[in-house]
Amino acid sequence: MNELRYPVGQFELIQHVTTELRQSWIEDVSQICPILRHTVQNLTSEQLLLQYRPGSWTVRQVVHHMADNDMNAFIRFKRALTEDNPTASSYREDLWAELSDYETPLETSLNLLESVHDRFTAILRSLQSSDFQRTFTSPTHGAMSLDAALQRFIWHNRHHTAQIASIFLKKENQA
Repeated sequence: MNELRYPVGQFELIQHVTTELRQSWIEDVSQICPILRHTVQNLTSEQLLLQYRPGSWTVRQVVHHMADNDMNAFIRFKRALTEDNPTASSYREDLWAELSDYETPLETSLNLLESVHDRFTAILRSLQSSDFQRTFTSPTHGAMSLDAALQRFIWHNRHHTAQIASIFLKKENQA
């Protein structure tokens, strides 16, 4: 069950970040949307209702959640760049997944993700190494540097994209 829940493994923070590693993460941000789009591009409306594990969200809910999460992450990041250790807001992702906007076409969230990631990448590429040491306080994770936040951002997107892909890999292996 843990493989289904965490197909890329649980998050592990890298403490000593090099400039090269950080640059690769910035490039990863620019590749999240093309990879996600490729993963969901030919899914039918029935496939969008599939769950990656019993009791989980549907594919549609996961994609819309990714957009919600990344908008929130982008705002947290910007606040940390412009305020001294702000307290980040949280949101009830479980309840957000029940709202009617989660019934909109996937394209809505894919376009939103592309826009947020374009802006996020532009900011990330403009930062100095010292900027990544700025912090914010997360209600769920405590004090967090922007280096750590960037790692979580990348992991979160890989995690959910892998969950979606696992549905169809599982079906191929059963065939």
